[in-house]
Amino acid sequence: MEITNVTEYEAIAKQKLPKMVFDYYASGAEDQWTLKENREAFSRILFRPRILIDVSRIDMTTTVLGFKISMPIMIAPTAMQKMAHPEGEYATARAASAAGTIMTLSSWATSSVEEVASTGPGIRFFQLYVYKDRHVVAQLVRRAERAGFKAIALTVDTPRLGRREADIKNRFTLPPFLTLKNFEGLDLGKMDKADDSGLASYVAGQIDRTLSWKDVKWLQTITTMPILVKGVLTAEDTRLAIQSGAAGIIVSNHGARQLDYVPATITALEEVVKAAQGRVPVFLDGGVRRGTDVFKALALGASGIFIGRPVVFSLAAAGEAGIRNVLQMLRDEFELTMALSGCTSLKEITRSHIVTEADRNRPLPRL
Repeated sequence: MEITNVTEYEAIAKQKLPKMVFDYYASGAEDQWTLKENREAFSRILFRPRILIDVSRIDMTTTVLGFKISMPIMIAPTAMQKMAHPEGEYATARAASAAGTIMTLSSWATSSVEEVASTGPGIRFFQLYVYKDRHVVAQLVRRAERAGFKAIALTVDTPRLGRREADIKNRFTLPPFLTLKNFEGLDLGKMDKADDSGLASYVAGQIDRTLSWKDVKWLQTITTMPILVKGVLTAEDTRLAIQSGAAGIIVSNHGARQLDYVPATITALEEVVKAAQGRVPVFLDGGVRRGTDVFKALALGASGIFIGRPVVFSLAAAGEAGIRNVLQMLRDEFELTMALSGCTSLKEITRSHIVTEADRNRPLPRL
């Protein structure tokens, strides 16, 4: 079957993967309303394309925290990628590097920071969960820094794991031949079978529920890497993140896997962008499946977007080649959207290029 868009990989992954693994990657929390809304909210944003503009040359390059990348499409942290494919995070790192973009490695990766660094050059960020044992956290951050990682994406929306009913039904646990590689040797890499979700039990035992804004400041004392706060959905928390020294914000609802009935990330984005007032870059993570989605996020003020599920589904379907294809398809679609909207560079993508639901509910000014 010829793959013509990113979403087609999900059906292939569903056929290839064990049910427990596919459900872990694909499902959301509780009623999965936010999971559906992460996609559907994009469909309610319409374009206002401009015409008769010379679009023979289009520049998609941008910089993120000072690092130049080929396009504003980056890879989000997704855990345990070797469940999808034996190459796991190695394949993802190589595909991101080949595409000239950033990969974010999950704390809960099935490959260590050192192993991912060994795949060759590339700009890599490290996603961090804060464990109860702060020595473990400090050690892990230093290892990431030594391995050449360039930033920390601090996940702040997971003091407890959301209620993922598919994982409870499946008694989800990491397959016995895999471990959480970054915690091997610390007796923290094992996930035991439990009466519900093994991951939920693991989180309850290890992750620090006392995490607060002061810890964002604490992290800055143990690393020179800039810190992106991942999991912000409100103006209030945006302002607190900036006050706490965050170098950037990732608007994320954890792929709709934490609190159900929070807004789609594309819906929350503009509120966060307005509160940030240009003081730090704001990124979007969640629901992106098309180049048109990337354009809409940038029109609402995002500096770039992160993709998660398309990476693990394409990895499961076709390994490294699948991820390369996903990145290329999104790049091509985004370039086409820019051309058909009359934009030749990212700075030309403005709020006037789109109409949101909120705009449509306002009376039009009379000419």
